[in-house]
Amino acid sequence: MIPRYSLPEMEQVFSDESRFGRWLEIELLATEAHASLGVVPAADASACRARAPQVDTAFIDAVLERERVTDHDVAAFVDVVQTRIGGPESSWIHYGLTSSDIVDTAWCWMLRDASDLLIDASTQLVRTLVSIAQRHRGTVMIGRTHGVHAEPTTFGMKVALWALQVDRDRERLRRAREAVAVCKLSGAVGTYSNIDPRVEATVAEKLGLVAVPATQVIARDRHAEYLWACASLAATCEMIAVELRHLQRTEVREVEEGFKAGQKGSSAMPHKRNPISAETISGLARVLRGNLQAALQDVALWHERDISHSSVERIVLPDSSLLTHYMVHRLRRLLEGLQVHAERMRENLNSTRGLVFSQPVLLALVKSGMSRDDAYRVVQEASSASWSRGEQFRSVLEADPRLKQVPASVLDEAFDLRRSLVHVDRVFDQLPDV
Repeated sequence: MIPRYSLPEMEQVFSDESRFGRWLEIELLATEAHASLGVVPAADASACRARAPQVDTAFIDAVLERERVTDHDVAAFVDVVQTRIGGPESSWIHYGLTSSDIVDTAWCWMLRDASDLLIDASTQLVRTLVSIAQRHRGTVMIGRTHGVHAEPTTFGMKVALWALQVDRDRERLRRAREAVAVCKLSGAVGTYSNIDPRVEATVAEKLGLVAVPATQVIARDRHAEYLWACASLAATCEMIAVELRHLQRTEVREVEEGFKAGQKGSSAMPHKRNPISAETISGLARVLRGNLQAALQDVALWHERDISHSSVERIVLPDSSLLTHYMVHRLRRLLEGLQVHAERMRENLNSTRGLVFSQPVLLALVKSGMSRDDAYRVVQEASSASWSRGEQFRSVLEADPRLKQVPASVLDEAFDLRRSLVHVDRVFDQLPDV
């Protein structure tokens, strides 16, 4: 992933130093587990640990150089490790193992750590959303359906619903973490033909992973579930971003992204303040969905395995982790600096001269004894007249002779904004659970 969309803590999880360091630790733990079973001399296992190479730039370069000869990354890695350890003791490295034992266990170890970073990031996002929701609990605005004014709501309720959705994504991440926090050290086709299952169990315990049955590779539905959790969280971020982009449109102008000193919104038009963070989030979500498609295609492999999944995973697993992590943090920064224009929200709510109360009026007329269809026609005609003539909706209704018998108190209640928002707290009642 390009540095532009990477944060250092997630980048470190998938760095070459991290990957080779994990491979080395798995090899050493397996050697030590063999020693505990009497397969490997204890002194030899201790020597392997003591003389194990430091995974640094020189080591990585040596592995890459060796791979140009072997055309196999794990074989190159094992060759370099054995050379660095030296002596007959080094021959016990990779004893009874196949490449996927090392690679798959390392992948799952990395994905578990990546999951922890994503869960932490989503928790911070939930906290930010809950804080904004509580702050704007009573900030009245117009709710829109199909892009058209519908009925009143509050900005706080909108944000509270976002918080609940991010919380659901966080739970998906927790389940995905459980699915990928596994390992296998069971040999070429998973039958433990050349390795004792107790070696796998010991390494799993040391790494905090769960040993699972496998073929040569860990089943890829686990990896697909992880990328589904990433794509789902990204889709939620995009949903929030799309809404903020709409609300920042000049004609709406109910919110604005923060704009720091020295920032430029356009190279040509000095007045511009574009929703660049929200648009970036929208774009990156598309990449996450594409990566999920690739992960789903990786589930079906030939027989006990082939390597059609390998090249894909080298791209989509780190990139999806990095992008999701970046998106969540970028969205949180956007929200923390968001400018909310409450007065503009109120202006937009009132801009249709009371038409947003059409449903309460309809129900009030039905309650007063009018048939639903007759009441609907009356309200629809009054709405159209109000819109076309630029008059207050209530004034048009009061001038309609068909409503002369309707008491003013009935319309008072129908046009009372508090009536529309009386049950908003039901959403907020769920926030303590997240």
